[in-house]
Amino acid sequence: MTGTMADKENPPAIVMKGITKRFGPVQALGGVDLMVTKGSVHAIVGENGAGKSTLMKILAGVFRPDEGTIKIEGRPAEFNDPQQAIDAGISMIYQELDLAQHLTAAQNVFLGNEPKRFSFILDQKAMIQKTAELARRLNFDINPQAKIKDLSTSDCQVVEILKALMRHVSVLVMDEPTSSLSQQEAQRLFKIVKDLRKQGITIIYITHRLEEIINLADDITILRDGAVVHCETASNLSIGQIIRYMVGRELKDFFPSRKADIGRTLVKVKNLTAKAKVKDVSFEIQAGEVVGMAGLVGAGRTETACAVFGIDKKTSGSIYLDDIEIKISTPADSITNGIAYLTEDRKRTGLFSGLSCCWNITLPNLDAIGMAVIIKPAKENKIADDLSQRIGIKWPGPDAPIDSLSGGNQQKVLIARWLLAEARFLIFDEPTRGIDVGAKKEIYALLNSLAEQGKAILFISSELPELFGIADRILVMRRGRLVGNLRTNETSQEEVMHLAAVEGN
Repeated sequence: MTGTMADKENPPAIVMKGITKRFGPVQALGGVDLMVTKGSVHAIVGENGAGKSTLMKILAGVFRPDEGTIKIEGRPAEFNDPQQAIDAGISMIYQELDLAQHLTAAQNVFLGNEPKRFSFILDQKAMIQKTAELARRLNFDINPQAKIKDLSTSDCQVVEILKALMRHVSVLVMDEPTSSLSQQEAQRLFKIVKDLRKQGITIIYITHRLEEIINLADDITILRDGAVVHCETASNLSIGQIIRYMVGRELKDFFPSRKADIGRTLVKVKNLTAKAKVKDVSFEIQAGEVVGMAGLVGAGRTETACAVFGIDKKTSGSIYLDDIEIKISTPADSITNGIAYLTEDRKRTGLFSGLSCCWNITLPNLDAIGMAVIIKPAKENKIADDLSQRIGIKWPGPDAPIDSLSGGNQQKVLIARWLLAEARFLIFDEPTRGIDVGAKKEIYALLNSLAEQGKAILFISSELPELFGIADRILVMRRGRLVGNLRTNETSQEEVMHLAAVEGN
């Protein structure tokens, strides 16, 4: 592994050695080493789930490492919470900005660190004045008295930067800072990053957008599966080389073969537009076909699924099943028409936590099974039990609490829910996130079985090897638009990543 070396003129600001982090049985990081030169822009890249954000949250005091050491400008550091990291000069700006919407920019900049008069009265005038002075010094155009809810996303990021610098940080971590920005706003952010570097601030920059870091970063560290696979001066790397390091895994043999007969076109989505994240998206899926959807964070994959299913209101576009246009305003309309959506966040928006496995399967389908008025528990349990045997759910019984099941079996319960609804078009959004390898293989086999029954499947995943192992075609999203429609056996992971990450394709 190549690495950049600090010297007397450019000493390291950060040295992390042997950082290991586990969440239950899942190892998120395995012995990661990272050195960041003082006053540089150091990019950290890798696929979703590679460990980038986990590593930075350890540096920012959000997580404690299970193993490993941290040095800040040569001094050992151990953080138990984010405030200790801030006191050591480290601040992190998260992808989801954490600002109080009802407060002003100045109030957010000083939140938790407010100047006071007479020891107990907040000095609003001082907050406004100091925010304005710092903004002018950094050439930021921001109104200190504007409320956060009235500011653009890029202005909100400026407020986060001012908040960090007002606390005299020396290292600023930026996690996917352009994921929600327009091209013009992103260019403005790049200028801000370069200006901060000139002032001696060390920037750690996490991004999926590779064209950004080629011109912005001094050094690049590439993570894959919780480990560093390469570190080098940015000027020595091309986008193609970075992609090869990022996706250098071999496909595992646990992807089952499928013998589905690809039939008629079952699903047509035409010119779908919704909010700012879905822009004129069109695609088709045939009966018996598994179509993958790839894209980076913020590309609009989940938003497309939500617009199709009726969770988000579409502003234009049409959806057809068997060449018949269907009107979808709510998820109930989708269910009635035979469309199912397996959410990417099963715990928050999929499962009925605290209820039984049986109820998690039957509740959305009571009308379909003739229990809209009178519940028949024995019949309900029989239906749930039959489905569990059909798809191999491991549980003590249908009355078991859904929270007592493993992640893989919880996912199967959600699939059973949609099998009971007799859906013809199934949208699976990150269906194997957070489950172990054995459960993943079972989910893949189940998807294959559904395809062999003639159902159309849209399979959204952040893992390219998974898409290549399960999908017939891959749709590639970038910034809300469909930029690629590729046959899996005629393309490569590098081509998909290039379409997803590089502007101008």
